[in-house]
Amino acid sequence: MPKTRPPEAPKKLLRKAADPAGCRVGLPDVPAMYGLKSRKAYLPFSHAEKRLTEARNYWICTARPDGRPHSIPVWGFWIEGAVYFGTARSSRKARNLAQNSAVSIHLDSGDDVVILEGLAVEVDLTDKPTFKKLDAASRAKYNMPLMVVPEGVLYSVRPRFVLAWTEKDFPNNATRWRFNSAGA
Repeated sequence: MPKTRPPEAPKKLLRKAADPAGCRVGLPDVPAMYGLKSRKAYLPFSHAEKRLTEARNYWICTARPDGRPHSIPVWGFWIEGAVYFGTARSSRKARNLAQNSAVSIHLDSGDDVVILEGLAVEVDLTDKPTFKKLDAASRAKYNMPLMVVPEGVLYSVRPRFVLAWTEKDFPNNATRWRFNSAGA
């Protein structure tokens, strides 16, 4: 009688993952009441990258000059380790970023959470290779060329921190990546 192999166990989302280049992986910094416990396995960064790549909308959260928050969804792209998005230079978010470049970006889902924090840096529109990548991404993702108008501005946000978890397995898979640009 031929030997039968047992079916493969489903791959678990939570596993010991290699740190992305230039960062440390660990637990989010939250109060003890959330029940996060030290562990050896975390969500793989590929989980966050996949969600950032496939997202249609990105919620951009900035601070007004008086400190009040401002949040708004935008279209954007995760390309080579950064979120890119554009807006009118006269928009509230652009005026906020001109005063304070700190930004928090999160995706639509509260059940499969990805939150990125970083600094928004204006993209040089004469940087043809970057513009070409962004235009190709826009055509592929939104079926339209990258819209850049004279009053527009494009931003790049490289992560200082990325947080991710799934509601289904919270707090057991809550993960934080801290990039070296965030300090020690």
